[in-house]
Amino acid sequence: MRILVTCFLLFGLWNVAAAQQPILKKGDRLAIIGDSITEQKQYSKFMETYLLACHPELDIKCFQFGWGGERAPGFANRMENDLIPWHPDVITTCYGMNDGSYRAYDDNIGKVYEKGMRDIIDRMKKEGVTVVVGSPGVVDSFTWARDRADFDQVYNANLKKLGEIAKSLADENHFSHADVFGEMYDSMVAAKAKLGEEYPVAGGDGVHPSANGHLIMAYAFLKALGVSGDIGTITINIGGDPAATAGHKIIGSSKGGSVEIESTRYPFCFTGNDKDPNGTVSILPFTPFNEDLNRFTLKVNNLSAPEAEVTFGDQTKTFTKQQLSEGINLAAEFLNNPFSKPFDNVMNQVARKQAFETTMIKGLITNFRQFQGPLGDDPEVQSAMNVLRDKMFEVDDKAYDNAKGAVVPVRYQISVKPKS
Repeated sequence: MRILVTCFLLFGLWNVAAAQQPILKKGDRLAIIGDSITEQKQYSKFMETYLLACHPELDIKCFQFGWGGERAPGFANRMENDLIPWHPDVITTCYGMNDGSYRAYDDNIGKVYEKGMRDIIDRMKKEGVTVVVGSPGVVDSFTWARDRADFDQVYNANLKKLGEIAKSLADENHFSHADVFGEMYDSMVAAKAKLGEEYPVAGGDGVHPSANGHLIMAYAFLKALGVSGDIGTITINIGGDPAATAGHKIIGSSKGGSVEIESTRYPFCFTGNDKDPNGTVSILPFTPFNEDLNRFTLKVNNLSAPEAEVTFGDQTKTFTKQQLSEGINLAAEFLNNPFSKPFDNVMNQVARKQAFETTMIKGLITNFRQFQGPLGDDPEVQSAMNVLRDKMFEVDDKAYDNAKGAVVPVRYQISVKPKS
């Protein structure tokens, strides 16, 4: 019996370790797929900017395929024309909001959704593509269907059920599952308990989140992708030499605790204030984004005083000797920092790129399906469409290069001043 129990424990630990393995490999192409919430180009923008600026060593190229009003079967019908020619290595899916038909769950809703999702997964497997199977998000408990008392609970129960189907499909196919619903729902309950029921997590219409909800979505997908949250560690040794991990270089220092650094790896930076749902700051207390994905650590050794002032950018904060020896997260403690403006510049470039991708797919490439009739087998027609695709991919590649090129080295100082 003891041997059997030990085997089960080892198997469980193996599963946990396997789930934490990174999915993205250097140079991978990541397609971000979903309905109008994806087409909002916010969580996709956060994801792409994170991968470019926070983990530039991965050299990941993203493309968002959001389409308003779409359901899983709808993407299954267009993926051969719209997605396959881009040759993704990994895709994320976020369907279910429309698939639930905005009513109480029934078995037919589940069957149609499962069939659409299974078609997507099966086709991707044939191409050797890894799928991160996402659940739908939530409807807001205050802003959605305000004229129908408690209907948010009815529809969230529907969305939760669709999320369970998504997880079952992920498990069946040995793929990762992004629990977007669970992350959003838990954060929504916690945020409203603190900031008030009227604080929206799923947006003003109750369906399309503002930046706060999209940050949670980005968190769910990045976690499911197995991305490392270690941005870097700066170590200041009072009376000795400082040190920095990969992506950060010591330019100069003083024995007293001041260090100048040049970084090519950014921490993720946030916008807004502690009550604004249109920014990302307000949701931070209710999601472990910084703890899990955004650890930019400062450690201070040999501090003689019980406390010290740390200056990073224009801000100064006081920490205890123990906090500094264990390490503080600069990304969480100093929300406005020397990376804020450069990070915003990268995100603006990503936004321009993703805006073109919507025009490219919805306005042009998806219409190539109209040639699948009598002209579908004409080699000249196929050649012409391939030329047009390639030309548009070249434009998108240039936009990617612009975004990647915006990740410029950032020079800054960190100073530690002991307090007597």
